[in-house]
Amino acid sequence: MDYTLKIGGEAGQGIQTIGGTLAKVFARSGYHVFTHQDYESRIRGGHNFYQLRLSDHPVMSSRSTVDIVVAMDRASVHLYEGELSGQGILIYDAITLNETIEKNNFLHIPFKDLAVEHGSSKIMANTVAVGSVLGMLGMNLDILFETLKEIFKKKGEEIIGSNINAAQSGHDYAVKNCEQCAYSSAALSDKKMLIAGNDAIGLGAVASGVKFFAAYPMTPSTGIMNYIAGKEEEYGIIVEQAEDEIAAINMVLGASYAGVRSMTGTSGGGFALMVEGLSLAGITETPVVIALAQRPGPATGLPTRTEQGDLQFALYSGHGEFPRVIFAPGTPEQAFYMTNRAFGIAEKYQIPVIILTDQYLADSEWTFDRFDLHKIHYSDQRLKGDALKNLPGYRRYQFTETGITPLAIPGDSEHLVVADSDEHDEEGHIIEDSETRIRMMDKRLFKKLAHIREEIAPPFRYGDEQPEVVLVGWGSTYGLLKESVDMLKSKMKIAMLHFSEIYPFPETEKLDYIQILKKARLTICIENNATGQFSRLVRSETGFEFSAMINKYDGRPFTLDELIGDINAHTAGF
Repeated sequence: MDYTLKIGGEAGQGIQTIGGTLAKVFARSGYHVFTHQDYESRIRGGHNFYQLRLSDHPVMSSRSTVDIVVAMDRASVHLYEGELSGQGILIYDAITLNETIEKNNFLHIPFKDLAVEHGSSKIMANTVAVGSVLGMLGMNLDILFETLKEIFKKKGEEIIGSNINAAQSGHDYAVKNCEQCAYSSAALSDKKMLIAGNDAIGLGAVASGVKFFAAYPMTPSTGIMNYIAGKEEEYGIIVEQAEDEIAAINMVLGASYAGVRSMTGTSGGGFALMVEGLSLAGITETPVVIALAQRPGPATGLPTRTEQGDLQFALYSGHGEFPRVIFAPGTPEQAFYMTNRAFGIAEKYQIPVIILTDQYLADSEWTFDRFDLHKIHYSDQRLKGDALKNLPGYRRYQFTETGITPLAIPGDSEHLVVADSDEHDEEGHIIEDSETRIRMMDKRLFKKLAHIREEIAPPFRYGDEQPEVVLVGWGSTYGLLKESVDMLKSKMKIAMLHFSEIYPFPETEKLDYIQILKKARLTICIENNATGQFSRLVRSETGFEFSAMINKYDGRPFTLDELIGDINAHTAGF
């Protein structure tokens, strides 16, 4: 089974509530789930949708055709009727729409009337809609009832009971009246974990020992701050909503200098304000982790849409030359582990590490069996207590063979810790001479980079061992590429290379991906931007040029069917 549901309506109608509740129920029922959202940048009004795919096998992208549309407003009827699959059904409330639509694949369900009759309030129309969908799919309501008890436990037994009654009424109505429903939901057991990209980054930060997070809210990164803020009391974390992004990064640098793992999050416009602080981290060699969640620009652009348009920005922002690491996870699972790696590398090499995500990955929810906490590593690189006190002397920027110098906490011993944003000597005092400048640049740039490169993993390879067609992508395109390979492998010799560790660019010793590309008849770079920023990076770093590119830059993610159509157009005649 593999079904796609789409819930459409105006902002404020509870679209996310319906979709999120269904996703949770399906995950707890043992199904594989993938969701993505589309919403406008307004609190009320404007059209939104929540799309959900559930299956008895792993899924990691959205489809173009829809099996059940829940239309909460008139616009949803007109927008999504054409997306219905052959067995697809659109459900709607004729009273709310003030219109009865006499079509075979349309089903009127009186969401509000059932909510008032059985739930005592029209506000429970969303719960009726959830129950209706489960009735159409032939699923029982036990897990939904447990979920409702969890959601409304603070509101008392009466509210819980009303929502249960409302859900039951929607379920019963759909079972009785949806004669054309031919869906079958296989019985599964083991429940799965459901997590979004932003929550995975937040969870990775908490698991890595973050103690200070400062940010100014900016879609689509705000969810990271919200998640970590929800763990403040439990894990002793301080979350500060700064007055702007300049303050946020400077607070984070101050906290890191004072001895705790620190992080900030933002989007492109906020990162622009952080750039001076980024360079400050570079010259003071202060560890910091920055989550940069991309959205379409320039300027405010499309603030609630998605794009991979900030790769070049992340690579080259900052005045002067200093090392940085850029990760671009492709799944929430990768985001979890890479956030842990980001903290480890930032602290080990005393550099900024950027986690590059986007609205698509930030808001998408995936199901996993579990994350393996044994893969989480924590190694405190700071000198503390006796390790610092027993040193005969201390030089913050001591010249070493690796370029990595002792990282001490100010005030933790009799040793003086000095840092300066001007060029400085080993002790941290300002200098002007050229010899020290050259040695200091060599130390913090070239010596460190040589060792950082050794830690960068090669791209993930999947598919045919000797492919004629190779799909290449980075960041949030992972799931689309993987499912595309699975769907096309019976027709052609096809494979994918997915890059999640972007900079320093991976060497070829661990995997000679350049030879894989050179041997292929067709290489396609797939990106959610207009100019092929990653393809340019590949060309500048390796000299390899792709034979074709597929770019999407309308602010929306690829769907699986859409991408396969584009790939087929390039492979016609193979």
